Amino acid sequence: MFEDTLELAENKLLLLYIFKKIKFPISNNEITQIILENDFINYFTLQQYLTELLSANFIKKITHSNNHKFIITKKGLKVLMLFGNRISKDKIDILEQYLNKKIKDIKKNLSINASYSNDDENNFIVELKISENNSTLMNIQLNVDSNKKAKELCKKWKKGYSELYYTIVELLMRN
Repeated sequence: MFEDTLELAENKLLLLYIFKKIKFPISNNEITQIILENDFINYFTLQQYLTELLSANFIKKITHSNNHKFIITKKGLKVLMLFGNRISKDKIDILEQYLNKKIKDIKKNLSINASYSNDDENNFIVELKISENNSTLMNIQLNVDSNKKAKELCKKWKKGYSELYYTIVELLMRN
């Protein structure tokens, strides 16, 4: 019984670890593929764990254009930070190898765009966008007062879009 409880906790922490490691919202199909291809958890138990993680607010479901994605919350990150050492090193190693090979495939459906235009002499409009399969996940337009700032925003977006996306979503979802 105690061993079952430890395994349940470890598996949920493993799911949180995956969400943290990927850093951007992923679909149920994507998380299922990661888990099943590595024989971590069976399908039905995985779906139960996802439901429980949602209920506990360790992950959130984001819906856009009838697409449902999961993303880890600050509460989930905190739990992972406190108890992440309970995930076996073997599972972490397997997961790290898998993600290193597959992260490009997972992200391939994403399109990241950053551009700017000169509205007038001292006004630049910067557009930062993330799309997936021709569906916009996020589109931000900002006015800045210099070409230098516009270029810097574009550069930062292209370099750190996943963390910026996560931070913006977290800020908007705060109560």
